[in-house]
Amino acid sequence: GRSRSVPVPVAEGAHQQPHDERQVLPPLPARAALSAAEILRYSRQLVLPELGVRGQLRLARSSVLVVGCGGLGCPLAQYLAAAGVGRLGLVDHDVVETSNLQRQVLHGEARCGRPKARSAAAALRRLNSAVQYVPYRGALRPRSALRLVRQYDIVADCSDNVPTRYLLSDACVLAGKPLVSGSALRLEGQLVVYNHGGGPCYRCLFPQPPPPDTVTNCADGGVLGVVTGIIGCLQALEVLKIASGMGCSLHRYMLMFDALEGRFRHIKLRPRKAECAVCGDSPSITCLQDYEAFCGSCATDKCRAVQLLPAAARISVQQYKQLLDAAVPHVLLDVRPQVEADICRLQHALHIPLRQLQDRDQQALQLLRERIAEEKRRTDGQTPVPVYVVCKLGNDSQKAVKVLQELPAEELGSVLAKDIKGGLMAWATKIDSTFPQY
Repeated sequence: GRSRSVPVPVAEGAHQQPHDERQVLPPLPARAALSAAEILRYSRQLVLPELGVRGQLRLARSSVLVVGCGGLGCPLAQYLAAAGVGRLGLVDHDVVETSNLQRQVLHGEARCGRPKARSAAAALRRLNSAVQYVPYRGALRPRSALRLVRQYDIVADCSDNVPTRYLLSDACVLAGKPLVSGSALRLEGQLVVYNHGGGPCYRCLFPQPPPPDTVTNCADGGVLGVVTGIIGCLQALEVLKIASGMGCSLHRYMLMFDALEGRFRHIKLRPRKAECAVCGDSPSITCLQDYEAFCGSCATDKCRAVQLLPAAARISVQQYKQLLDAAVPHVLLDVRPQVEADICRLQHALHIPLRQLQDRDQQALQLLRERIAEEKRRTDGQTPVPVYVVCKLGNDSQKAVKVLQELPAEELGSVLAKDIKGGLMAWATKIDSTFPQY
C-alpha cells in the first residue's frame, strides 16, 4: 500500500541489490587540506575570498538531500556535484519519460524508462566521480522521512506537490535542518529557505493547505524548461552558501521570478510564528503525520485526480465510446484552455474554455444552447439532450459540470450534464492510441 512505500537506495551496478533504506550512512570524514587535484578542479571558486579553502573543505564535508530529480532537482544536483559537495542523496519515485526531457537535463533519450534517481546519479557521477551519490527510488513517506532527513545537513525541496512540501518542512523542523524550497510553473518561479537563521517554516506561512482542486502542477499548467533551470540553479546557490558558510539571503525573503518580464523581486516574509504548530513555542506537531489526508491530495504527480462529483454524474471513456458508436444524440463539451485545444481535439466537440463558463459568458452560453437545440432536432424534441464534458484529465470537466448544474434555467434551460472520467488522456490510453498525449 502507499503508506508503506519508503525510499530505498538504488545501487548503480546492474547486478547489485538495493541497500537497506534503514542503513545509517557513515559521517563524511573531516579534511584538513585539499589535494592537488582538488585545488586544480575547484580553482576558479577557491580564489573567491567569500569561499576560499575553508569554504571548499566545508563543502566537502557537507551532505545534501535532494527530493525530486526533475526540472528543479536536475540543475540543482548538477551544480552541487560540480562544486564538490561531499554527498548527495537523490530521492525520486518516478521513471524518466519523454515529456521530462524538455526540462530535466540530467536525463536523456536513452534513459527513458529508467528510475530518475538512478539516472541522475549516473549522470552526476560522470560529471564528478569524487562525490558520493545515494539514489533512493521511492516516494518520501512519513514513516521514513525523518530518519532520512537526519542523515543530511541540508534538504532541497524540488518536489511538485503540496503534501511533500508539508512533510519536508515538518521533518526539517523536527530534525533541525534548513530547507531550500523551490517551485516553478508556467513562466514563474519562487524560492525560499525555511527553518534557517530564525526564519519561518513552511507552516508559519501556510498553516492550512489550499483546496486540492485549486492546485496546478507542471503537467496541468505547463512550464518553460529554462524557468525550472533558473530556479534550480538559484536553489543550488543558496545550498552552497549555507554549506560553505557564506551565509543565506533568502531565509527572511521569498524570491519571485517572472520570466516573461525578466524580473526578480523579493517579498519580505513574516517572522517565525510563536504559535506555529510545528516550530512554535508550544508545538502540537511532534511527529510526522499523514500529509496526503491533511492536504486531500496525493504526494506524487501520478495521482492528480480530484473527486468533485458523485459517481452518477460521471461516465467512463468506454461508456462514452459506446454512446458515440450508437449515434446517441448528445453534445460533447471540451472545456480545456484554447492553447490545449490547439494541440489536439476531438473533431465533434464544442470547445468552450472553463473560464468562459465560470464567467457566464453569454456568447459562449449561446453557442452551447444552439448546439443542444441542433442535437435535439435529431430526437423527438422532448427527450433531454445530455451534455458530456471533457478536459485533459477529468478535473476541470467536473468543475464545468458543477457550473452547468448551477446555472439558472433561463440561461441554459434544463440540461443533463456529466463529465468523462480521466478526460482526453484516458481516451488516448484506453480508446484511441493515435490520439496525441501531452
